[in-house]
Amino acid sequence: MLAEYEIFVRALEEGSLSAAARRLDLSPAVASRRLARLEDRLGVRLIERTSRRLAPTEAGRLVYERALQLLDGVEDLEAQVSRRTTQARGLLRVTAPTSFGRRRLAPYLQPFLEAHSRLTLELNLTDAFVDLMAEDVDLAIRIGTWDADNPAMHRLAPNRRVLCASPDYLARFGSPRTLEDLRDHAQLAAENQSLWRLLGPDGPVTFRAKSRVRTNSSEVARELALSGAGIALRSTWDVGEELKDGRLSVVLPDYQGSPDIAIFALTAGRARAEARVQAFITFTANLYGEVPDWDR
Repeated sequence: MLAEYEIFVRALEEGSLSAAARRLDLSPAVASRRLARLEDRLGVRLIERTSRRLAPTEAGRLVYERALQLLDGVEDLEAQVSRRTTQARGLLRVTAPTSFGRRRLAPYLQPFLEAHSRLTLELNLTDAFVDLMAEDVDLAIRIGTWDADNPAMHRLAPNRRVLCASPDYLARFGSPRTLEDLRDHAQLAAENQSLWRLLGPDGPVTFRAKSRVRTNSSEVARELALSGAGIALRSTWDVGEELKDGRLSVVLPDYQGSPDIAIFALTAGRARAEARVQAFITFTANLYGEVPDWDR
């Protein structure tokens, strides 16, 4: 009986019965039979099947609210009893920013995959905004404004950002001494990253970068800074090694990126309660920590 309510709730959350079946590791036929049994037993239609998405009927909205409370209560109970020791299984869909996923996630996944041999990971790297519900994604790693009151956000690591340039650029053009001096230098930023929110000696300040090169790729801006083309605001997860070995130098050290920007995991709907999602969040939080290796 509980399984029938689960397929009903998941179908509404996912927007289709087939997507709900995939999430629950069921065949579409089994999912359809369970939903039909529930509607037959209650004697009402719960879902209106439109051409695009499923929508609840008036009775379906009532059943959804109560069923969601019931299922959440069962999950909480299981979590308390088992302390989440149950091995994660099934398909875990994760999305992450391209450069971060390639540099700071993919090379470190082997221990996670080894510890959860019954789990299949689907990793999509993209700098585009991903609608988790619409794209059927369990979890997104994002770099942005951190909201401690949002239960869907799970903080993984700080995101320290510094102004930097290559020693060659600074030797040719000098180093700015004030934020105003920065306007006389070549600035490098990808599209949608040209508003630099900084924390300086007198508090928060914003600087609108006029990038010398227009690009939609943050990695291009990084490579341009390394080649000596200008000054960029970069995260230390992205340029930590280059700062350590001298290929980049910090510029205007009294100004750093706003500290309310963090690296966090964002979960969708009831996916946040699933063992595979929690396992991945725990793994990445332990992998990075409050002082990530790129900042040590």
